[in-house]
Amino acid sequence: MRAKTILTVLFLISLAVAVVVIFRALPDLTGAGAQEAARDEILVATAALPAGTLLRPQDVVWERAKGETQPGEVVRPEAAAREAKPELDEEARSVAYGAALRKGLHAGDPIRRADIVKPGDREFLQIVLSPGTRAISIPAHLMGPNGPNTRFLGPFPGDRVDVILTQKFQSDLPLTRRSVGEAVVEDLRVLAIAPPDSKANTNADTTIPMTLEVTPEQAEKITVARELGRLDLTLRGFSGGPDGIIASSTPGFGKGSGAKPVWAGDVSPALGGAMPERPVTIERPPVDVIRGRTTETVNTTWHPDAGGRPDRETRARTEKDAPSTTNDDRNRAEGR
Repeated sequence: MRAKTILTVLFLISLAVAVVVIFRALPDLTGAGAQEAARDEILVATAALPAGTLLRPQDVVWERAKGETQPGEVVRPEAAAREAKPELDEEARSVAYGAALRKGLHAGDPIRRADIVKPGDREFLQIVLSPGTRAISIPAHLMGPNGPNTRFLGPFPGDRVDVILTQKFQSDLPLTRRSVGEAVVEDLRVLAIAPPDSKANTNADTTIPMTLEVTPEQAEKITVARELGRLDLTLRGFSGGPDGIIASSTPGFGKGSGAKPVWAGDVSPALGGAMPERPVTIERPPVDVIRGRTTETVNTTWHPDAGGRPDRETRARTEKDAPSTTNDDRNRAEGR
C-alpha cells in the first residue's frame, strides 16, 4: 500500500514538471511564429539569371525575407493594404518588369533597385546588349482595336519575335504574284517598346516603335526590308530550360530565316482562276523567204498554245520583176 502511494506521488510530480516545462516553452514557440509571420516579403529571382537578362513576371516571385530587409529591396505591400487595393501587389512587382540585370543572380536572391536598369536610363542598352550585337528600332504594326477598354497584350521586353516583310507589286502581274510575305529574321529579343496610348479610341492598326537586339547583318536586312514594304512582328513561344524555368529573356543572337516566301497564290488558290493570266507572246524578227524571183516577208510570233511552233500572223508579199534573160543576152554580155 505504501509503495503504491509513493508511485502515485512520483507520477503526479513528473506530470507537474512536464506541464511547467511545456508552458515555459510555449511563449518561445509562439514568439518565433509571430516573428516569422511579421517578416516582410521581398521580391526574389525564381531561377539563376545571367547579367543582361530582361526581367519578366515569371522571373520574379514574393518570398519571406530571411532577416531584416535591406535598403533597395522591393518589399511587398502589407496584407491590409492589398485587401483594400488588390492592384498594389502587381504594381509593386512591376517595378522590375522590363528592367535589365547589372549582374547575375541565383535562385532566391533578392531583386535590389541598385542591381537593375530601367528602359530610358542612359546605360540601359549598354548593359542589356550581348557582345557583338546592336540595337535597332523599327515601327511595328499591332493588329486589332486599341481603345480605353483594350489591354495591351504584347510583345513585352524580354520576349522573342520574328520580323515578317509583306510586299505588294504592281497590277501588271498575275493576281497570284501581286503580294508576298516572308520572314526576314527570326528569334530576335525585344529590348524596349513604347506601348500604345490606351486612351486613344481607335480601331485602326496601331504602329509603335520597338527596339530589337540584332547582329550587324540582321540590322542591314531589316533596314532594307523597311524600304521594301510593311513590317510585322510575330511572338515566339517560350522555351523552357531543364529545370522548367522559362529563360527566353536572356541574351542571345537571333537567326536568319530559312522559310520560303509565301505568295498570294499559296494562300488563296482561288486567285488562280479569278483572272486569266495573259499569254506570253514573243515577237521574232521578220524573215525574208526567197522563192525564185519572189521574196516573201514573214512576221512570226510565239506563245505557249502554239506548242513551240511559230505561228505566221501576217505576210507581206513583194514581187521583184527581173527582165527575162535569153541566150543572146548572155552571149552579148560575154563578148561573143
